[in-house]
Amino acid sequence: MLNAIGGVELSSVAKGMEAADAMLKTANVKLILARSVCPGKYIVMAAGDVGDVSAAVEAGAAKAAHALVDSFVIPNIHPEVFPAIEGTTVVDTLESLGIIEAFSISALIEAADAAVKAAPVKLMEIRLAMALGGKAFVTLTGSVGAAETAVAAGAAVVAKKGLLVEKVVIPQPRQELLRELI
Repeated sequence: MLNAIGGVELSSVAKGMEAADAMLKTANVKLILARSVCPGKYIVMAAGDVGDVSAAVEAGAAKAAHALVDSFVIPNIHPEVFPAIEGTTVVDTLESLGIIEAFSISALIEAADAAVKAAPVKLMEIRLAMALGGKAFVTLTGSVGAAETAVAAGAAVVAKKGLLVEKVVIPQPRQELLRELI
């Protein structure tokens, strides 16, 4: 069962591939993502049972050594996080548009999970560092009040790490924005 997600973010592509291999050899996890991201970093994410994900992340972080930028394990991950990472979420209308932007991929995944657990919102997309200079952001929609609560909760997670770029809630955004988001 995929009830946890974890990952390592590295400053080296070569060490990233080595860390990914170590993670997969250490525990029974499903590889969610392993790729280079801007600006020359590498991200590896895996899902599975909490114990397996924790063991995999520990092994990946150890193998990363000096190239480790950040790592995370989120137990009881909200099920909306996976489709948002994969870019498969379908949204027809925007009640409001909430955005959390971070300097770290790892911190942003944690923020997205916290946001969707804090209020009845729909995660739209989690964009990870591609054409973003290494930053990441999450977009979400729901009532204005729910979006404000969710964005505040997610932004607090990122801000605690000193990695918050910006947080925004746009009430009743123009629908043209929807096609630009996904």
